[in-house]
Amino acid sequence: MPFHIVDVAEFYAPLGGGVKTYIDAKFAYAAARGARLTVLAPGPEDREEFRPGGSVRYMKAPAIAFDRRYHLFAGASAVQAQLDELRPDVVEASSFMMGAVAVAGWKGPAARRARRFLVLHADFVAQHPQTWFRKVLPAGFVDHACFWYWGYLKLLANRFDRVVAGTRWMAGRVERLSGIRPAVIPWGIDLELFHPSRRDPRLREELLRSLGLPPSALLLVGVGRHHPEKRWPMLFRAVGRAGREAPIGMIQLGDGFARQRVEKAAKSAGNVQLMGQIADRRDVARLLASADAFVHASRAETFGLVASEALASGVPLILPDAGGCSDAADPLWSETYRSGSATAAAEAILRLRQRKREDLVAAAAFGRSTRLLSTDQHFDRLFALYRGTEPPLAAAPAMPDNMGLIPGAIGRAAA
Repeated sequence: MPFHIVDVAEFYAPLGGGVKTYIDAKFAYAAARGARLTVLAPGPEDREEFRPGGSVRYMKAPAIAFDRRYHLFAGASAVQAQLDELRPDVVEASSFMMGAVAVAGWKGPAARRARRFLVLHADFVAQHPQTWFRKVLPAGFVDHACFWYWGYLKLLANRFDRVVAGTRWMAGRVERLSGIRPAVIPWGIDLELFHPSRRDPRLREELLRSLGLPPSALLLVGVGRHHPEKRWPMLFRAVGRAGREAPIGMIQLGDGFARQRVEKAAKSAGNVQLMGQIADRRDVARLLASADAFVHASRAETFGLVASEALASGVPLILPDAGGCSDAADPLWSETYRSGSATAAAEAILRLRQRKREDLVAAAAFGRSTRLLSTDQHFDRLFALYRGTEPPLAAAPAMPDNMGLIPGAIGRAAA
C-alpha cells in the first residue's frame, strides 16, 4: 500500500491563493513518488475530485460571510468519520480552527496508528487583531493581549506529534509567544517556472507606457489578495509618495473582497495599475521577472511564498521588517522598512532606486542559488519527517538570520 497522507485543509479552495498553490504542488510530488494524498476540505457541497497522486474530498460546510470562496468545517465528527474510513499513515492539519481540533481529538484504532502534524499555514493574530487595530495599537501590544490565543495554540500543538513552520520568522514568533518549538522546513519554489529568463523587456516597457512612464522608470510589482492583512492602501500611498520624487510605477496582481477599497487607493496613488487575478502561473512568472523590484506590505505572511518566487525570478525585494516574507530578505538584494509605515516604505523604494541595477541583479541571482529550496527539495524533507526516516530539521532561531554574504562571492555565483 502506498504511504498515505490526509491533509485536513480548512483553507483549501478552488479559487484560493498560496495554500491552494502549495497543496497542488504536493499532489504532483505524491504522484511522482508513489505516495497517496487525500485532502479533506470544506466546500459548498459533498463531492470528490480525483487528481494524480490522490483526491480532494470536499465536505459540505458553511461559507465565510466576508469571503465566500472559503468555507469552515461545521464540526469535528464528520471529519473524524472520514479519517476513520481513510486510515492514513499521517494526518496533517493546517489551520488553528475546527480542522485542527478534529484531528487533535480523533480517537480509535485508526487514530492510534497515525502520526499527526500541525503545519502552520496562518497567523491568526497578525491576520486579524493586528490588522483590525493597526492604527491604534502597536503590534507587540496586540500580540501580548492575545495571550489566550497563544495558550490555545500550545494546548492544540501538544496533541500533535510535531509542529512544522515554513519560515524561520514564523517559527521564531510561535516559539517566543507560545513556547512551541517547530521544525523549520522552508517552503519550496518552482525554480523552473520562476526564472530570470522569463524577463521580457518589451512587456516591461508596455507596462511603464500604460502608466505614462518612460523606459528609464522603476517598475514595481506586488502580488496578493485584496484583503486588509495585505495592506495595499498603505503600500500604494508609499508608491505614490516615491513617485512624486522619481519616475516610479507599480502593477498589482490579485483580487478579493476588499477590491473597492484597493481600487480607490490605487486611483489615489496615481501611479499604480491593478492587473486583477491572473490564473495562469506562467503569466505571473513573466510579470514578476519583467519588473525591476518586488514590493510587499503584509506582516501576516506565514511562509512568504510570493517574495521567494520574486527572488527566484531574479528580482530584488522591498519588504516589511516583519512577517514570513522577511525570510527572503538580505541587504544584498533587498531593502526593508518599518512595517505599517508608508513613509518608511517610500524611503525604501527610493533607496533601492539609487542602487546599481547590475549589482542588484547579480545579488538576486546569488540569493536565488543560496537561499531558496526547490519544490522537490521541500517535499523531500517534509515527507522524510512524516515517514520518520530522518530527524526534523533544526528549529528556528528567534529571528531570521543574515547570511553574512560577502560581495566577492556574488560575481562567482552569478557567473
